[in-house]
Amino acid sequence: MLKRKEELDHPARGCQFFLFLSRSAGIMWQALSSKDQASYLQNLYMLPLENRKLVLSYVSALGSYTLLTKTAALLSVAFAVSAWTWTEVLGSFLCAVHAALFAAVLFSFRNHPWAGSLWAVVVVIVLLWGENMAVFWILAIHSLFLLLVLWRADAYSFYFVDGKRSRTVKSRRHVLMFAYFVRYLRGHKNYLANTGILWGLALVLPVFFEKTADTFALPMGFALLTFNTPVCILLSGDPALERAVRFLPGQGKGFCIPYGLFLFFCNFAADVIFLCSWQIQSGGVTARMAGMAAVFSGLGAVLSVMLEWFFPVRGWKIESDLWHHLRKYVVPGIMLMLAGGISHFTK
Repeated sequence: MLKRKEELDHPARGCQFFLFLSRSAGIMWQALSSKDQASYLQNLYMLPLENRKLVLSYVSALGSYTLLTKTAALLSVAFAVSAWTWTEVLGSFLCAVHAALFAAVLFSFRNHPWAGSLWAVVVVIVLLWGENMAVFWILAIHSLFLLLVLWRADAYSFYFVDGKRSRTVKSRRHVLMFAYFVRYLRGHKNYLANTGILWGLALVLPVFFEKTADTFALPMGFALLTFNTPVCILLSGDPALERAVRFLPGQGKGFCIPYGLFLFFCNFAADVIFLCSWQIQSGGVTARMAGMAAVFSGLGAVLSVMLEWFFPVRGWKIESDLWHHLRKYVVPGIMLMLAGGISHFTK
């Protein structure tokens, strides 16, 4: 049954606004920090454009891409499953636009991370606990302030090249591929951050399964924790690496086996955190559960490597397209169906 406005408390609606905010801001940040944006910006810098026009045009283009291709789908689902007043609909759109602008401003001031983090925390607190109309006016005024900041921003502050990233494969004979994967994660901070967030989810996941039977909760938890998109798109995200790997003879086995082991360790680390948290909160973790975690981690790794080797994602424009490609749901979907089957036959 659809809920009326009076039945929805402010924190619940604030959490929905926070979801719109975090998704739009995250995708906008990915678009701004995409490794292809540096070359695009170099071309833009050669055009006879004023600094203000260049900044506003660049942010408007990426913001429109974020809102129309990613956030709009989430808004459509939210509007379809619950009742929204016109003020809440307008507020949700304003929240998404504000998130894109805020991400652009924080990106231009990324050399001051502590100030940006504190700024973001204050905005989140206001969004979660403020009154609906108060939040609306705060976001509107803050959006105007963000536009003023962008109006005065330097176009070169959006130029970002991570010098630690390596796009070539070193051909030293005794270099371990596993060490290369670790260096790759260290060079791609967003990939490492996403893995850390997934492990944080593993820590709190038992709270959501508190009143659920372990025969259902544990397989579902293991399946959800295979949803680590960044580390599963190593070849798709680096076409130069893919060409080098496929060009060298015998690299199918030489690359895929270490890559599969690397994904297994990433998945199994999340499962171990999940089991430790489960033991602390509910207890009863057995060797059979650890074995199930190993099976899910290994199968998820094998399927991810096969999908990446035989069906890499090509033709993407910016890194955000790659992160949100529909192919990322294939392996977690298979693992969820497997988890459902196991929970059904072990009742």
